[in-house]
Amino acid sequence: MFTGLFLELKEAGVPVSLREYLDLLAATQAGVADQSVDDFYYLARTALVKDERHLDRFDRVFAHVFRGLEKPEGEETTAEIPEEWLKKLAELNLSDEEKEAIEAMGGWEKLMETLKQRMEEQEKRHQGGSKWIGTAGTSPFGAYGYNPEGVRIGQDGNRNFSAVKVWDKREFKDLDGEVEINTRNIKVALRRLRRFAREGAATELDIDDTINSTAKNAGWLDLKMVAERHNAVKLLLMLDIGGSMDWHIRACEELFSAARSEFKHLEAWYFHNCLYENVWRENIRRHRQTTPTWEVLHTYPSDYKLVLVGDASMSPYEIAVPGGSVEHFNEESGETWLRRVLQVYPKAVWLNPVPQERWRYTGSIGMVHEIMDGRMYPLTLEGLDDAMRELS
Repeated sequence: MFTGLFLELKEAGVPVSLREYLDLLAATQAGVADQSVDDFYYLARTALVKDERHLDRFDRVFAHVFRGLEKPEGEETTAEIPEEWLKKLAELNLSDEEKEAIEAMGGWEKLMETLKQRMEEQEKRHQGGSKWIGTAGTSPFGAYGYNPEGVRIGQDGNRNFSAVKVWDKREFKDLDGEVEINTRNIKVALRRLRRFAREGAATELDIDDTINSTAKNAGWLDLKMVAERHNAVKLLLMLDIGGSMDWHIRACEELFSAARSEFKHLEAWYFHNCLYENVWRENIRRHRQTTPTWEVLHTYPSDYKLVLVGDASMSPYEIAVPGGSVEHFNEESGETWLRRVLQVYPKAVWLNPVPQERWRYTGSIGMVHEIMDGRMYPLTLEGLDDAMRELS
């Protein structure tokens, strides 16, 4: 079994050597792991992994080799079905072929015009239809159904990620800036973007200068102090929050925490789906306390490096059309604001938590990728490495 771990680690790209494997066997024979799976896990990780960026691969391989045990046959399992699961049975679920047969309304203006007409004409509740505002149907308006371009009304959360607008007030939570678990690898990647400088009061002992000055002073101690050394890079971090980004909260929190510890000059702002005329600091106040994006552009000079974080998964109208925002009627398109920001901050990248192999299936990702002139990178360690090289 230990040999299997060694071979699978090599197959997964972890550079483990035979010498390290023999050290693991010797430590095991000496009883270091004390016949505990958890103790052996930490022993094996210490002996076989020499680079922090390989810890995640090691965890996956270890779990596959030692914890991928099947449940013994013959045991019966009973459980109560939650009420929320039963309610989900009422939702409309269609095959890919059935979805392709449903046509969109035919453009942004037509969709908004038809919604206004439906609201004036409709007099009762509808379910399962293709025209009125209702539930579990193929109408462009309503909840728990399907339409390639629709207005979501009265639905809790996303299902198909195809809504052009959402008619419900949504509350988003701030990202936790104190997350420490699994941030070490991200810190290693962010350290590529470093330019140290000494700023502020002289509070740190300069050992070399103190020794030289003392020697020149005939042995009398002459203490020399210098300002603390900090990363002088200025970083403007803009984070997409809410909606489909809820699936990526953990990865974004780890990135946010790592960035806070690595950059002294860090300014973080939130937006939703695409950048528009306003951004905000706290999600709990985003409906009543926002900051004009113009003010941000005039506050932080062009020597800041810009990192946008988001899945770029939205209706194409949110990028291309004035008024296309899913939550409000924006006077200028998202593309206009993105290009405006890129003019102010020429050193800019977009980090996308969606796996790169899936980007081609979402049209809006391709649109943002083009606006960023190809400077979109996956939110992985390799992607971070490439992004930091682009910003350097």
